[in-house]
Amino acid sequence: MPDALSGVRVLDAATLFAGPLAATLLADFGAEVIKIEHPKGDPVRSHGARRDGVGLWWKMLGRNKKAITLYLGSPEGQELFRRLAADADVVIENFRPGTLERWGLGYDELKKINPGLVLARVTGFGQTGPYARRPGFGTLAEAMSGFAAITGEPDGPPTLPPFGLADGIAALTTAFAVMTALRAREATGEGQVIDLAIIEPILTLLGPQIITYDQLGELQARTGNRSHNNAPRNTYRTRDGGWVAISTSAQSIAERVMRLVGRPEFIDEPWFGTGAERAEHADELDEAVGSWIARRDRDEVVRAFEEAEAAVAPIYTAADVMTDPQFAALGTIATVPDDELGPVKMQNVLFRLSRTPGHIDSAGPPLGAHTAEILGRYGVGEAELDELRAKGVVR
Repeated sequence: MPDALSGVRVLDAATLFAGPLAATLLADFGAEVIKIEHPKGDPVRSHGARRDGVGLWWKMLGRNKKAITLYLGSPEGQELFRRLAADADVVIENFRPGTLERWGLGYDELKKINPGLVLARVTGFGQTGPYARRPGFGTLAEAMSGFAAITGEPDGPPTLPPFGLADGIAALTTAFAVMTALRAREATGEGQVIDLAIIEPILTLLGPQIITYDQLGELQARTGNRSHNNAPRNTYRTRDGGWVAISTSAQSIAERVMRLVGRPEFIDEPWFGTGAERAEHADELDEAVGSWIARRDRDEVVRAFEEAEAAVAPIYTAADVMTDPQFAALGTIATVPDDELGPVKMQNVLFRLSRTPGHIDSAGPPLGAHTAEILGRYGVGEAELDELRAKGVVR
């Protein structure tokens, strides 16, 4: 059976990180993704850790893609881009608003040669508004969405995540938006523009903060690892120096936890009946749970919680993830062949489809690895390719 997205062609002209990750998600399920890089290379190639000079983040983000170089600031590069876009289904870009238009590659021009094209424009602040032309990164979205304001200890500063949270959320949203636009095209035959601002998807995931402020005038305060909605909910240190996290979002789970730790009397308290009221007594509940956990090793705590059918998870590092039997059963970590580094391990596709599963065939390729192959489809022979290289249009 063909892959779920077999026949879908995507031009990934985006960088750092939301747009490219959205393209990766599409590639995982069979879309042909042509990664268009500046001849100097995508900045992600030099981000983060390297082995033997090869960027490891790129190996994950560039997986399943065909890599070509193309300087879009040149007339030759723009003409080649038009050829590529003429039979593409999707273009994903994250240039500042107006950049494509300045190059003669705006949607009004592209749809003349390909009315069915879907153009996904992924920027920090969207295509309109007073901030539209500002440089935009996920960090700014994590700040402006309200995420940082509610993250951290009550007496500490607002806290940013140590990874690309807003970019990752935006990538998932972009992939969904692309599929929505392609579904609409089936009915109309026409493509459209996706205007995705990275500041928005993370705001949606923060839950009812906007409506709560609108209706009650209340702002959520920082509570560390605690929750406004239930307790006990925290991280707890075990006797052997490990850490576990527990959640009591369900009332029945909260009751099981208190019985497990030998404090069933709390269950009869009038305030124990709702998560919000339990959260107001988090100090008492944390002391009861934390002292019980502190007297036991991590594995013993996890076993006891599992036997009691209470929700618990050890706090893992990447090393723990690699050896955990549940992740192994799910196939969460894939081993991917790579010509530069040999077999490499990385996160597998996001979900399992029973009939058309996704797969990872290759890690991120070297810069320009597929330039000759892809441009050859559009009549660019070796002599012209050499000329383009001499002009710095390709590498």
